Amino acid sequence: MDYIIDAAVIILYFGIIMAIGLSQRSKSGSVEGFTLGDRQIAWWAVLASILAAEISAATFLGAPEAGYSRQNWSYAQFAIGTVMARIIVSFLFIPVFYKHGVISLYEFLETRFGPMTRKLASFLFMFTRVLAMGTRLYVSAIILVIGVAMWQGGAVDADTKFWLYGGAVVVVTLLTALYTSVGGIRAVIWTDFIQVGVLVASLGFTIPYLLMKIPGGWDTVADVIKNPVFFDFAKPVETGALAWIKNVFTSEYTIWAAIIGSTFVTMSTHGIDQDTVQRMLTAKNRRQSAVATILSGIVDLPIVSAFILIGVLLKAYYLAHPNANLPVESREVFPFFIMNEMPAGMRGLVTAGILATAMGSLSTALNALATSLSRDFILPRLGIDAPESKKISVLRWSTVFFAGLIIIVGVWTAWYMAHNPKVEILPLVLGILGFTFGSLLGVFLLAVLTKSRGSDVGNVIAMICGILAVLFLSNIFGVQTRLGMETPFVLSFPWRITLGTFVTILIAIFFHTPHAKQHQRYLAEQ
Repeated sequence: MDYIIDAAVIILYFGIIMAIGLSQRSKSGSVEGFTLGDRQIAWWAVLASILAAEISAATFLGAPEAGYSRQNWSYAQFAIGTVMARIIVSFLFIPVFYKHGVISLYEFLETRFGPMTRKLASFLFMFTRVLAMGTRLYVSAIILVIGVAMWQGGAVDADTKFWLYGGAVVVVTLLTALYTSVGGIRAVIWTDFIQVGVLVASLGFTIPYLLMKIPGGWDTVADVIKNPVFFDFAKPVETGALAWIKNVFTSEYTIWAAIIGSTFVTMSTHGIDQDTVQRMLTAKNRRQSAVATILSGIVDLPIVSAFILIGVLLKAYYLAHPNANLPVESREVFPFFIMNEMPAGMRGLVTAGILATAMGSLSTALNALATSLSRDFILPRLGIDAPESKKISVLRWSTVFFAGLIIIVGVWTAWYMAHNPKVEILPLVLGILGFTFGSLLGVFLLAVLTKSRGSDVGNVIAMICGILAVLFLSNIFGVQTRLGMETPFVLSFPWRITLGTFVTILIAIFFHTPHAKQHQRYLAEQ
């Protein structure tokens, strides 16, 4: 009977989401309506949508995993850079995008440099976003694995995990693709608004419920918190400046990565990533867009901190209440608690919260990917005289196409994670963006901050060099080892985008922008 109540809550959630999403079809009959909601979305709805994009299922389970395993808030340091970056984005990128009236961000790069830069940037975004989205979707199925383990009275083997992970990826992606392809960006934003509400309700119940279950309450929790509680200055065991510098660039959760690395990461995800920026451009004007963007960073800190707190509370709870069946993988501890300890109804609500975060980040990714493919590659070939209905058809089928690609990546990731349970979630998801988004950020910064530097061919060379530099210093495929380096220097994932950005700028700046392109940009901004 208890699980019937949970199932009813989850089914009700899916019903509401699908109804809202499909109801937006009538307002998505034009390219501008499908991709930007005719730029008429209220700023508070944009704010909720940005939060929904950021707080994926990887965060819902990955942040508690970080709190449980590290027993501190060192991951939350990243919020410092995210707020700084949002302020920079609001004053540097958003005004330019509104002034040029872009739908795909990469249209601006063609105006500034030429078609090669635009198409390479758009391709890199699509390639990276499909990989990043596909690799995080399996997370929403972890709770299913715990449920099956309870039902069969023992641990779930790797093959069963794979089928559960893979099945969830397929179902969640197909349902999300249905309402996204029909309702466009309006469906994305209004379903995101509901999903954020479910998320907040889940947090609002879980934290006090956990605290009440821990003997001694907060005093007991305080005993399990480890230093550094928040700020980690990456002080090495060895003495000397070189040892400190190496430790800074090879450690993941440090104050330096939070202030510098996280700033560049967020500038890329919120400044030049079609996924997030497309939401910002649905606001009525650039001022409302900036307000939603900056506030999302301020709100993000307490939300992520709350997720980490859940992990710390779980550590205290299971130290006080040992359980022989507790999963070995730290990322499965929160789902285990949900399935074993939460009352009926609330268990269904939190499970719906996990699904909400997965669908919220996926829906906007699908819409953004469809926009980039259609606007940057397909629609220009149809010509400006093509009927609006045909353009919308291209956008909808592009959404379906990317849903298929994400399912392929998601199913492969499901197999990999099922057979490699000790891999951490957050470095996997965030690390993928680091290989290419630095090059994208570099070329956008060059476009905005200079008027005569950078060219179509030069940018392509610079972006490729930026990607290769990150791959080399990340020691992907053991490149450094193959070259004979006994102790490889492996750059941690928060620094990848920073490195890619600077390498791209330092090379691209040596190329001069043709005078015709300088004049074209001048005319576009008048």
